[in-house]
Amino acid sequence: MSDLIDLTIHDEAKLERAIQRAREQNIIIPTFKQMINPDLIPDSIKAKLETIGLWDLNPLNLFRINWHNEPKESGGKFSGVNYLVLPKELTGVDARIVILVGKWFPTGAHKVGAAFSCLVPRLVTGQFDPTTQKAVWPSTGNYCRGGAYDSNLLACESIAILPAGMSKERFDWLANVAGETIKTPGSESNVKEIFDKCWELRESGEDLSIFNQFEEFGNYLWHYEVTSRAMVEALDEVMGEQDRFRAVVSNTGSGGTLACGDYLKEQFPYSKIVASEALQCPTLLNNGFGAHRIEGIGDKHVPWIHNVKNTDVITAIDDNGPMAWIRLFNEPAGQEYLVSQGVDAGLAADLPLLGISSIANVLAAIKTAKYYEMDGNDVIVTVATDSMEMYQSRLVELTEEVGEFSNLDASGAYYQYLMGETTDNMQELTYADRKRIHNLKYFTWVEQQGKSYEEIQAQWYDHNYWTSIHGHVDEIDALIDAFNARTGLLED
Repeated sequence: MSDLIDLTIHDEAKLERAIQRAREQNIIIPTFKQMINPDLIPDSIKAKLETIGLWDLNPLNLFRINWHNEPKESGGKFSGVNYLVLPKELTGVDARIVILVGKWFPTGAHKVGAAFSCLVPRLVTGQFDPTTQKAVWPSTGNYCRGGAYDSNLLACESIAILPAGMSKERFDWLANVAGETIKTPGSESNVKEIFDKCWELRESGEDLSIFNQFEEFGNYLWHYEVTSRAMVEALDEVMGEQDRFRAVVSNTGSGGTLACGDYLKEQFPYSKIVASEALQCPTLLNNGFGAHRIEGIGDKHVPWIHNVKNTDVITAIDDNGPMAWIRLFNEPAGQEYLVSQGVDAGLAADLPLLGISSIANVLAAIKTAKYYEMDGNDVIVTVATDSMEMYQSRLVELTEEVGEFSNLDASGAYYQYLMGETTDNMQELTYADRKRIHNLKYFTWVEQQGKSYEEIQAQWYDHNYWTSIHGHVDEIDALIDAFNARTGLLED
């Protein structure tokens, strides 16, 4: 097993305390195989979920950390992968854009899975003691919410760290779930301030385990193993014999979701991986900096877990686009206008399933389709990390700033930011371009965060570095099964 995710047993005493805590709190941990295929979940657990809300703080909701949840607020079981197919009337391109929907995860965002994949391997190997340690979740948005939620369900104390400028809904929710919430200066682009707070906590002497999504390979692993397979399942349903899968597109963010591209390239060798960021902070595109309004994607650095050498295209999204789209998709005048332009009324009603960063992903997919001149047999896949549930306050703020959203406003948003999206601010990467971006990791991770020069070189030159993370689900699941067996709860 790669030492990037350490699965050796470190402390049997800690492991026994974790097992005892799980036994006391009726905690059963799902395996990766169950997250990939919920048909493998025991019928007894499925029956109990019929009385549990999707966001309830109940340990059984650990089994809802997958892409197959029935789209219900309460009592749902499992069905097919949740996704939308966006047609030309909405995107202006012939290529079909398939977007996986994160709304139907507990917390309303798929980051709850990435956080699970960081914490659970340490829990079942005795590297994390839930009776003495606190789990720290630094993030610009949904990852810290997911980590706090997972910690609550796994009976661990948690600290959520996120910028003070994030949406009010996030903080209101965290107040009832996280043990402690720390607000750092700034907003989406202020990742270094989050890292600085982590160093402050490390030096405090408190017994903590910091799960930094930008460097945790559990984040990469979950998307490579779980999200990618959900994408393939959706593609199998959407694509015909003559269709071609062309690209996976995602905001850079922590770099975790981009791991799907590594898997999809193995299945579709000619497909592309497209990494997107905000034009107002073009770190990858132009070694730039700044601030923007695409909440939750984080920037001004290259994530340690981003496999830059496998990335094909960089594109930057003007944040005015997503801010116009959230009004177009959520205001009554916007919904009415979309229907008048031929968008199916049912699809229009589903568009609030896309949050701000989800819309940025769609815009990047549109740019990709136009750049490569894709036709109706081409398919692109991306993700809706979350829905508008966490951003209603932003709609109120926009109304206060610029007034009510009218039919004329809807027309402007539709033609400027939907039909009018261009291929500006895109770069198809050469070998030298990729290396330039990879080298930016040095300044954050080696100079500031204590990574070694040898490892940053290995990320680029060692062909086994990234593949060594793959294919170890059996090993992790065996540890989870052993943990569950020692609690004795599955026998009940």
